[in-house]
Amino acid sequence: MIQEGRVALVTGGGSGIGREVALSLAKNGVKVAVIDINGDNLIEVMARFKEIGATGMALECDVSDKDDVFRVVETLVERWERIDILVNCAGILYDCFIKNLTEEMWHKVMRINLDSVLYCTQAVMPVMSRQKYGRIVNLSSGAYLGNLGQAAYAVSKAGVVSFTKTAALELARDNVTVNAVAPGLVETPMTAKMPPEAFEKLAKTIPLRRIGKTEDIAHVILMLVSDEAGYTTGQVIHVDGGATTGM
Repeated sequence: MIQEGRVALVTGGGSGIGREVALSLAKNGVKVAVIDINGDNLIEVMARFKEIGATGMALECDVSDKDDVFRVVETLVERWERIDILVNCAGILYDCFIKNLTEEMWHKVMRINLDSVLYCTQAVMPVMSRQKYGRIVNLSSGAYLGNLGQAAYAVSKAGVVSFTKTAALELARDNVTVNAVAPGLVETPMTAKMPPEAFEKLAKTIPLRRIGKTEDIAHVILMLVSDEAGYTTGQVIHVDGGATTGM
């Protein structure tokens, strides 16, 4: 259960898992600030908020830009006076073997997938510490264990795991929990570019015999940001249909 009136910030909330998380939080009575670099996505999400009678705020932001992140958080605090929940969902990937991986590709993935987690955490820390309450969930990926053709993505998501565990130790004294969720293969705009036959082949390798849905990830994140999850911190929850079990 999430106490009504809580305030959440969801990065990458304009599409995919981030969008599902934002809508799920809103349906549970949370005031949700959705940030995304794509203004059209934000318009669509705010339309959905209006349909369900939820309280939301759309803020266009480049999460790889520290100044932009701090600007957005300042705007949010000025309007709603607090931040209880941060969910870092923004991310990109390149399917590219190491021999073809350019420096530009490598650094772009790190900036968006990893640097943004640092910036957003730094921006909300003073507010959560003052409140003596906070829930932070970072989106990692099962790819952090290693994934063929995704070196930059895998490294960035491994960094998210390490950052999560360290932040959990540092913020525990202020009653702020920090956890990570590591999805397996999920149906999102990012994975929609894959050929259908590839999806079907991969589904057969998953113990539960299906590809994940954004709702599967959102349900677990809702649990981690609930008031009852106050004794869970520094953990990585794999939501992958059992794909990494036994690895």
